[in-house]
Amino acid sequence: MEKAFTKKKALGQNFLTSDNIPIRIASVCGADENTGVIEIGPGMGILTKQLVKIAPKVVAIELDEELIPYLNERFQSQSNFKLINNDVLKCDIDRILDTEFAGLDCCVCANLPYYITTPIIMMLLEGGYNLKCITVMVQKEVADRLYAKPREDGYGAITASVNYYAKVVKHFKVGAANFSPRPKVDSAVISLIPYKDKPVKPLCEKTFFEVLRGAFATRRKTLANSLGAVFGNRLSKEELQDIIAIDHSLTVRGEELSVAELAKISDRIYMKIEG
Repeated sequence: MEKAFTKKKALGQNFLTSDNIPIRIASVCGADENTGVIEIGPGMGILTKQLVKIAPKVVAIELDEELIPYLNERFQSQSNFKLINNDVLKCDIDRILDTEFAGLDCCVCANLPYYITTPIIMMLLEGGYNLKCITVMVQKEVADRLYAKPREDGYGAITASVNYYAKVVKHFKVGAANFSPRPKVDSAVISLIPYKDKPVKPLCEKTFFEVLRGAFATRRKTLANSLGAVFGNRLSKEELQDIIAIDHSLTVRGEELSVAELAKISDRIYMKIEG
């Protein structure tokens, strides 16, 4: 079924045109006979077509009202398909999991618009939802950043934040020629596997994320100076330096440290502040 459709630049719409890419995405997203799928942004349904073949339930969340009648008509014969016309950032994900996926595991699969990639990923991770896997197609630069290790280009606050919540798995690159309209950059498919038991457990998450925010705010500054901008009204420069110097040189920068090392620093800051 084909239909003339105006891609909306404001919604970051770049639709897949290759049949092979959706098959590959569906094969790595975690869907099986016991695992349903929440699909974010189904667009014209090219990935949805593959997901309904392998998952017992597919709930697609689409913001663009113009696509709703088309998608409903295209998948009207699929009893395992449900469409929700809403902004995923405003959806009650827990309610969807309870009402639509009772007795099933659930994964998320999405071709995310570039402009809203980070808010959606962080919403899914921070929400603590019972998700088996989050598989997303994102800008290749974003995928590289999420997978980066300390001291590598791209390693930053979003890297550390995502890796605190989940293991990042890279799958494959998707060239710009596979989309319409054609974007200026390539994409990549990655999976985020949420930790059921986080390997890093800071004493205070609020302090930990303050450390992350400060550590990566200014890449050219030392960690002590960067954290001073966040904790300067609670700890002296000397106190911060003493905390950092326990394990690191005072010339160390935030992008050189792992999530576990940053968590250890946040614990010491928290204990110092709380007395």
